[in-house]
Amino acid sequence: MAYIQTYIAILIISLLVIPFLKVKWKGISTLSLVIFNAILSGYHAFPALLGEKLEFIFPGSIVTGAVPIRIDALSAWFILLINFTLITGALYGLHYMKTYRKQTANISLHCLAYLLIQSSLIAICVIQNSLVFLFAWEIMTLSSFVLIIFEYYKQDTLKAGINFLIQSHAGVLFLTLGFIWVYYRTGSYDFDAISQFSSSFPPIVSLGLFFSFFIGFAIKAGFVPFHTWLPYAHPASPSHISGIMSGVIIKIGIFGILRMLQLIQTDYILLGYIILVFSVISGVYGVMLAILQHNLKKLLAYHSIENIGIIGIGIGLGTLGIGQQNITLILLGFGGALLHVLNHSLFKSLLFYAAGNVYQATHTMNIEHLGGLVKRMPQSAILFLIAALAICGLPPFNGFVSEFLIYSGLFDGMENKAMLNIVVLLFSVFGMVLIGGLAILCFTKAFGSIFLGNPRHHFQETPIESSTGKLLPMYMISAFILAIGLFPKFFFSLLTEPLKLYSDKMNFTGNFAQSVQISGTMQAIGFSAAGFIVLGLLIFIIRKAVTAQKPKLISATWGCGYTGETKKMQYTASSFIRSYRKLAEPVLSVRKKKIEIDGIFPVSGWHETHPYDKIEKWFIDLPWRRLKFFFGKFRFLQNGNVQFYVLYGTIFITLILIFPVLYEAFKKIIYFLNQI
Repeated sequence: MAYIQTYIAILIISLLVIPFLKVKWKGISTLSLVIFNAILSGYHAFPALLGEKLEFIFPGSIVTGAVPIRIDALSAWFILLINFTLITGALYGLHYMKTYRKQTANISLHCLAYLLIQSSLIAICVIQNSLVFLFAWEIMTLSSFVLIIFEYYKQDTLKAGINFLIQSHAGVLFLTLGFIWVYYRTGSYDFDAISQFSSSFPPIVSLGLFFSFFIGFAIKAGFVPFHTWLPYAHPASPSHISGIMSGVIIKIGIFGILRMLQLIQTDYILLGYIILVFSVISGVYGVMLAILQHNLKKLLAYHSIENIGIIGIGIGLGTLGIGQQNITLILLGFGGALLHVLNHSLFKSLLFYAAGNVYQATHTMNIEHLGGLVKRMPQSAILFLIAALAICGLPPFNGFVSEFLIYSGLFDGMENKAMLNIVVLLFSVFGMVLIGGLAILCFTKAFGSIFLGNPRHHFQETPIESSTGKLLPMYMISAFILAIGLFPKFFFSLLTEPLKLYSDKMNFTGNFAQSVQISGTMQAIGFSAAGFIVLGLLIFIIRKAVTAQKPKLISATWGCGYTGETKKMQYTASSFIRSYRKLAEPVLSVRKKKIEIDGIFPVSGWHETHPYDKIEKWFIDLPWRRLKFFFGKFRFLQNGNVQFYVLYGTIFITLILIFPVLYEAFKKIIYFLNQI
């Protein structure tokens, strides 16, 4: 209790003091407070992760009733990864935002919103009173909005922020409906009432309740088809905000889904199948669109949708395990999902920070204009490569570990020979394989086009490597990426208590790391892959040492008899994935503009492709156009004539006055008809 009061007091003082500090101290104070708040919340999160459940009851008010604060293992897992990502984001942002140091008021608002986002995310993880939970959710949404629109003077940024705000509140609507439904039936705002509700009604009713919550949380998480805000918000935000948005803000939607699965009792088998299908579609659709993007941050945004799909496959598999009373599916499914939540927060924030380095060095996110940056920014290139290999699920990096768990669960689940079970799990395996293969294609294109080859564009300022302050948090993240890939057993053991929340009905008392026999196999694969990398580096070092003293002859590369510019002879990002684009065009929406090459000696040729999200076109653009068309029919009412506006007011007041009379007359007519 004292901890929470201290936390709130420090937050309020910080919000009052930071606006009056000098620009230099605003960022330092924000970073210090983020670390301090992380220590305070982590002090209780670590024991909870190891099995100690903590509960505080605040008296609340007449409206809310008692407000329970409960910290269990699931809360602790999310609190710890939220804090780590926000610390690295604040450390990176401290140096990234130096470019904007003249915008004093804007930076003050940014720092305040950053502190509020940390506090609200932690509050969401521990508050179990639905009204106060929605209040914390609203603070999180508004704080995110402020962080996204930092460059509000850009029209695209403001549009992206408003898009995010509108869709976030659509999610709040579904969450509110679910909580009101529970309160109407139980008279309580406590989350325990959700369990009482679901156990008192048939499974079909509790399934409806779950999907009310699921849609609300899925909008925040970015599941297809609720994802359309994400590809706009990421490119619009500063890079450290994109990192925490992808790393933890969308993950709070995953936390909500996992919490509701813990509380709601329903038909878990049917629910598991539905979540699996939703998730496979999200993963495949996200990576298919990611490959076509020209904007690096938009490409990474679609990969967030892809990885949310992978996490969802793990959740669906674990849900299926609860329904089938299969402890292995529960451990591998939920274990893989929770570990991938951590893994994705690491490698995706690293990718966004690397993208921020590229942006501040070149002032563009257009992949087609980049190239050869490995010579100018070698450290950023290596860090981007590590994150790219991790997101592709390759050993010895962390993405391999969580995806291997989910794969193992999918194959283990096929021991149940029911036809529907086999079909859905095979569909999921095929989806995972497709996601992995397309992710490798996408990041081969991204890394090759940005860092390899020759520059494709002349920049006014020569790109240079980022400062140590921006590279330090990136190295911290890379260390965790390698640690999880090389020593998965330790991180498995941390998942034991969170997984017991889903396996307690089966009296599971073991240790996850001991129960999952494949941990040794994954560790062996990780060390073998690391050995190959070390061997390759060793050969490179020996070769460099042997050839160091030999004379070097530098000359132009043979151009097969063609003497054109080297930069125009290399693949562009678009040409690299041309074959894929041709195959994907029937499924995706791609607009093309081109001038055909003509003649024996063509003077000029030009070709552009512009991918567009077909789901956004169907579910947002089309209804919006029809709505505008409908309301356009009433445009004559707003004609600029004051007399007409006075008439509208008179008619409205008259209707208000005669409505009670008409209502009473209607009641008398109904009474008379009943008497007859």
